[in-house]
Amino acid sequence: MYPVGRLDKDSEGLLLITDDKVLNHHLLNPRFGHQRTYWAQVEGIPTPEALAKLRSGVTINVDGKDYKTKPALAKILDPVPVLPERNPPIRYRASIPDAWIELTLIEGKNRQVRKMTAAVGFPTLRLVRFSMEKINISGMQSGEILELDEKTVYHQLGLTGFAKTGNASSKSRGGRRS
Repeated sequence: MYPVGRLDKDSEGLLLITDDKVLNHHLLNPRFGHQRTYWAQVEGIPTPEALAKLRSGVTINVDGKDYKTKPALAKILDPVPVLPERNPPIRYRASIPDAWIELTLIEGKNRQVRKMTAAVGFPTLRLVRFSMEKINISGMQSGEILELDEKTVYHQLGLTGFAKTGNASSKSRGGRRS
């Protein structure tokens, strides 16, 4: 079994697990960019200028080198998402407001969302991967596992031309990973 993508110990949300090497290859190889949507609770209220920078791409550090991210979809989430409490809770400062933004990327650099929000002046406090293409955690509870058949997974990921037969895939909404 392979986890498709990664969630660091400070992140939560959708994690696909599969024994399908073709699926794993298409989702992890940067050549086959696919949409990943994240909900990020950020410190402060992002300005229209900050959101515009996220949309056009920002420069972050990747492996010790400057890297300009590909354009992303970015918007403030209103209303804020209803999520279970985080354990441990995020830091709270009564004098500093926070907001939730939705970022949709087609690439997956290490800690990319956190680096992008920090680059525009709004550090990430909490990060949740909401979806990969059309597979999402809507309606799922923390720790819940949902097994999906291969046809459904390939269809929802837009990989219908690559499906093999006989492999099962699953998705889960996990808590913190270490």
